[in-house]
Amino acid sequence: MLRNKGRPGRSGAAPRDPERTRKRLLQAAFQEIHRSGFRSADLDAILAKAGVTKGALYHHFDNKEALGYAVADEIIASKVYQKWVQPLRNTENPIDVLIRIFRSESLKREDVQRGCYLLNLSEEMSGLDEGFRRRTARIYKGWHDAMAEALREGQKRRVVRNDINANETATFLIAAWEGYAVLGKNSQDPRILRSGQRSVVRLLESLRRKSGRTKGRVKAA
Repeated sequence: MLRNKGRPGRSGAAPRDPERTRKRLLQAAFQEIHRSGFRSADLDAILAKAGVTKGALYHHFDNKEALGYAVADEIIASKVYQKWVQPLRNTENPIDVLIRIFRSESLKREDVQRGCYLLNLSEEMSGLDEGFRRRTARIYKGWHDAMAEALREGQKRRVVRNDINANETATFLIAAWEGYAVLGKNSQDPRILRSGQRSVVRLLESLRRKSGRTKGRVKAA
């Protein structure tokens, strides 16, 4: 487990609006971790961005590790849920929805250069800290299970081919997309991610049952 040495104790008066302060700290920490990685994330930079004191930080979190865990549990998990899980709930055609989600990924150069926040944290910390490994694994599982369940429901509705394995397909989609994110970040070239979008869309289009093709579906890139 990673621990900060010599951290101050929880002392001082509680912030006047503790919930708002905590949210500001989490958002600032998320941005700093996404930019620099967890180990290189600077607490002073987080405090400055959040506009709070060190005492306020330690009022809410015992140490940097606890702050990082909260970022994973509350910020990253929420972002993945809102982007990848919620839209697939009770959808009539998961292929259309998945194509829209993949196409909504930012191709801005600065976003490609920063990479995927979940992937970055998992790559950096999973081999070093079991707490981070469990948290990122849980988020990936939620993402995977949402896609797999949506594909199975699509098979029941006869819009997704019955000859595919929903679990394996969901795993492949995540692995392919996160692989493109790594290549895009390494090359710092948005064209890599754009190529990934086209490839993933072609794969998704190939999963349609002929009888399940709908008017006005999303066209292939």
